[in-house]
Amino acid sequence: MNDELGDIRRSQVVTTHGPGSIIDFRSGGFGGAAVSVVAAGLEEWDRWAPPPGLGHEQTVFEPRLQKQLGVDGFRLPPVAVQVAPGVYSKKSGKLIAVRFPRWLQCPECHLLRQAKGWNEDPGDPALYCADCSTKAGGRNRIHVVPVRFLVACNHGHLDEFPWDYWVKHSEMCASKKDLRLEGSATAGLAGLVLTCVGCGEKRSMEGCFGPDAIPSRCHGRRPWLGTDADENCDAKPRVVQRGASNIYFSVVESALDIPPWSDELQKKLGLRWTMLEQADGAEARLALIRALKLPAILGKTELELSTLIEDRVRRLQSPQRNLRWEEYQQFVLHTQPFGENTEFEIRPAPAPAELSSWLSLVTRATRLREVRALKGFTRLLPPVPGDDLRVAKLSAEPLQWLPAVENRGEGIFIQLRADRVKIWEESSNVVAHVEKIRLGYESAWAQRRPGVVPKAVTPRLLLVHSLAHALIRQLSLTCGYSSASLRERLYVDTNLEWQMSGLLIFTSSPDADGTLGGLVRQGEAAYITRIFEDSLAAMEWCSSDPLCIEGVHATSEPANGAACHCCLLAAETSCEEFNAFLDRSLLVGTPNDSTLGYFSDFVSARG
Repeated sequence: MNDELGDIRRSQVVTTHGPGSIIDFRSGGFGGAAVSVVAAGLEEWDRWAPPPGLGHEQTVFEPRLQKQLGVDGFRLPPVAVQVAPGVYSKKSGKLIAVRFPRWLQCPECHLLRQAKGWNEDPGDPALYCADCSTKAGGRNRIHVVPVRFLVACNHGHLDEFPWDYWVKHSEMCASKKDLRLEGSATAGLAGLVLTCVGCGEKRSMEGCFGPDAIPSRCHGRRPWLGTDADENCDAKPRVVQRGASNIYFSVVESALDIPPWSDELQKKLGLRWTMLEQADGAEARLALIRALKLPAILGKTELELSTLIEDRVRRLQSPQRNLRWEEYQQFVLHTQPFGENTEFEIRPAPAPAELSSWLSLVTRATRLREVRALKGFTRLLPPVPGDDLRVAKLSAEPLQWLPAVENRGEGIFIQLRADRVKIWEESSNVVAHVEKIRLGYESAWAQRRPGVVPKAVTPRLLLVHSLAHALIRQLSLTCGYSSASLRERLYVDTNLEWQMSGLLIFTSSPDADGTLGGLVRQGEAAYITRIFEDSLAAMEWCSSDPLCIEGVHATSEPANGAACHCCLLAAETSCEEFNAFLDRSLLVGTPNDSTLGYFSDFVSARG
């Protein structure tokens, strides 16, 4: 398809609208005809937004994340270059998409045909039914709409619904091309009947979402990578609706820019860093420093540069690297304002006296830089760490770069008291309560993903995650940002080497809107106590109680306890865990057991 469809935000390319995702557009803008496409793979970025790869000017670098993902850098989603005020180049900055599904239906005559069976006007991606348009008279167009049924599998493949297979043409049917899908008086899918115009065979759509509704073999089709990108697949295909939320889960890795990577030296090194890091030893790096004339460019001596670069290489090559642990250390080790005029600027402070029994530290992050990279996607079920076999590829062949966005914002980091958390998470009632959630989650997990190790469900994870959601809901009322503009970053680990119990609530925006200061101000001692009082008070009661506090509402999500949309669930853009591993009873207790909550005595003291 060579027609322009519309615009999407840069940040959407690494979340909901990345390669392999289905995107709905309107031809001619709002109110126009529906056009459904699948976003094309990364090779098309190089083709339509030259120069290819990391030679493009719209790139970003984050050494820690690059090392984690095994790439040399990241490309920003291409945007058109501004050639004059208000005028943008039409020759570059395009993202390519392919029409999908290829089957479309006329809303008037209800005929089903592939795209080539409908008419089109030059320069208009919308297709129309010629017969119905003629009956409508004049220049009116009866545009056809994309079908609502697709086929997907657990390995990320995407295919057309097998319409001919479903209707089961008679042996004497000669056409096998014109089908009609129309409703009847019967409710639900049973009232949606597929008919072959040629032989008259009929079949309702009832049961099409069943596990054995279609042939058990997946064809391994990847339309976002081209018509010849099929691969062998042994997964069982399932029918899904085109607009279903489970048809695309982006697999995103992110990292905060922290010292020493957040200084001016690293910015100036840019793509040269990859050459230095991959050089064979310190002597080879010193030779590169001389060959690239870095002392003159960076204003430092060869010895100074060599010392700084060797320290950074050593950090990256450490076998004990952990992105979250490194960030956690930067938040908790500083006792004075740190990082002025860098991409990581924080104002540490002990927890206010009123909160000191439960919190150790409240750090205001006045400036943060986050790089979010898209490394793949899954379908049907959300991604989990260690399940890389299910992650679908963004390109036909491995590339030395991945798509990413660079966000800047502000935030509040909160560290819980390690000694109190330890006592709380080992208490018998907490252990028993979390054990029920763990068993329910692992049982459901074994049915959905046999052979894949589930996430470790611990009291600490449920506590920190639930607290993050409670604070997001309250902060959105006081800091001026919407709840969808606030995000969590969880620092939870019970590993003996990485004992973490903290969280970061932060804004993240590609423009200056993420650094207005409203969120950071709420981290000051004069405000943060009130924030905790109000957020925990809101957790004591839910409009869905007693069903919510007893966990009845969470039966459809076994990874949750007392959590529902009325009290604890947040926007998907805010949550790292797809709204799982939440339980407000671990914050404030229950009517039957007030000691279950980590903050129970804080709540009772505040009355």
